[in-house]
Amino acid sequence: MTLEINDYTLIVGLAFLVAGFVKGVTGMGLPPIAIGLMAVVVAPVQAAALIVVPSMVSNVWQMLIGPGFLIAARRFAGLLVMVCIGAAFGVGVLTGSTPAYATLALGLVLFVYAVLGLFKFNMHVNASQERWASPLVGGLTGFLAGATGVSSVPSAPYMNSLGMGKDELLQALGLVFTVGTFALAVGLYLKGRFELAAAWESTLCLIPTMAGVLAGQKCRALLSAETFKTVFFLGLLLLGSYMIARVLWL
Repeated sequence: MTLEINDYTLIVGLAFLVAGFVKGVTGMGLPPIAIGLMAVVVAPVQAAALIVVPSMVSNVWQMLIGPGFLIAARRFAGLLVMVCIGAAFGVGVLTGSTPAYATLALGLVLFVYAVLGLFKFNMHVNASQERWASPLVGGLTGFLAGATGVSSVPSAPYMNSLGMGKDELLQALGLVFTVGTFALAVGLYLKGRFELAAAWESTLCLIPTMAGVLAGQKCRALLSAETFKTVFFLGLLLLGSYMIARVLWL
């Protein structure tokens, strides 16, 4: 499908506006919403490149807030190293000669992410299990981040299982998402998919993103967070299902 520049600009702008709004209300969901909406009409590799700067800015801020950054960095060093290694392999799927594989992978990740959110999937990982689980989760998170641009699966459910406090959890997730986004950006750059023009486009996407975030923050007090999250996950479920069906059957 060939898009005129005006159509392209409108779709990308609306995708980041909606994703920013969701981020402002719920504190999550920027990459899966933005990439998912754009990937319906834009190649997944292009959508992943556009998400780099808005995602990096929001995640660095989340990572640095609070006093526990160095503690989190030491605790999850093995996980973070594996995120980078996994992303190096995953980005080959995203930039490969068969873009349908990347579309299918993104659809599956969105579907699983939505199901985990809708059913409030919970598990508990103790300290002895964390030593071997963290590198595995990091590798899979990195691979999926490289292949789809989304680094919240399985890292978000896993981090939630470690019993951290809210602020500690948000900071740790910000750290993982920052490393995942950075690894994605490096992989795309090495593959020739994140050059100066793409970086400039990604930077411009900060404008609708921040407009959406500010609007979402203002609406947060007027909406039930749980209801909004349910609608958010249902939307991701439908979006992921559509992308899977488009590759397999349409």
